[in-house]
Amino acid sequence: MNLESQLEKISQFKNLELLANQIVEGFISGMHKSPFHGFSAEFAEHKIYNQGESTKHIDWKLFAKTDRLYTKKYEEETNLRCHLIIDNSSSMHYPKLKDNQLFSESKIGFSILASAVLMNLLKKQRDAVGVSVYSDTYEYYASEKGSERHHRMILNQFETILNFTKESKKTDTITFLHQIAEKVHRRSMIVLFTDMFIDEDNEKLFKALQHLKHNKHKVVLFHVYDGKTELNFNFDNTPRKFIDVETGEEVNLFAENMKENYEKVVKNYFENISNTCSAYKIKYVPVSVDENFEKIITTYLVEKQKFG
Repeated sequence: MNLESQLEKISQFKNLELLANQIVEGFISGMHKSPFHGFSAEFAEHKIYNQGESTKHIDWKLFAKTDRLYTKKYEEETNLRCHLIIDNSSSMHYPKLKDNQLFSESKIGFSILASAVLMNLLKKQRDAVGVSVYSDTYEYYASEKGSERHHRMILNQFETILNFTKESKKTDTITFLHQIAEKVHRRSMIVLFTDMFIDEDNEKLFKALQHLKHNKHKVVLFHVYDGKTELNFNFDNTPRKFIDVETGEEVNLFAENMKENYEKVVKNYFENISNTCSAYKIKYVPVSVDENFEKIITTYLVEKQKFG
């Protein structure tokens, strides 16, 4: 499937773009105007040299190879660097979609589309974006940049994730959050999309999240879930087999017999996560795949304003 065409087709995205434009054209665009085109440590891409331009940034090595003059086009220094982290474990590929459903109705699809929307905002605001994807391995890493080529590369990776059928893979969230924390050196906003299904205790998880906050990073945690079945346990009362998508473990039961206790436990779990995040000064946002993306956008923009 083509992610960009899906972005154009989904009506929420147009609303998100409108919302983004309203806010970007106001305070964000004003805050991010730079009096100069930055000369950061690395350039974004080459462009053909036009007669009369400064020769200062001509790439003479490339000239020697091609016999044509190119200049190095530098990325503009930005006021914000954002690193998006996506949990791509097997549980994130729930629920299994029917042919008539949009890819964004699964947890991984929702997270990918939400990340693409945030990238669109970052691009409009000339902010730099990086991405990490993990499951039981550290699957993908891209450092924070703002070039068109960089955005295209990340979108291609997103399409690969969406088109790949996930095998049973556990989540090693704690290990990879620590690794990502070591990779993001410059002060950034870090946005994590995960369903919070981990094998280890929450204390270790929050130590990893605390590690993400080093270097004065701001951490936003989007807890992605399927509201219908993972929160409310809405199944009919026929005998059902429930299968753990990460371990393959199976259990047979009547959903009605478990519904009350299940929902109570889940509610307490969400509350505990929220309270702990608050204590660690981590922005916690539970979001169901059947919600629109306004919560994602507004959270990002509000937190960005605080972060600046």
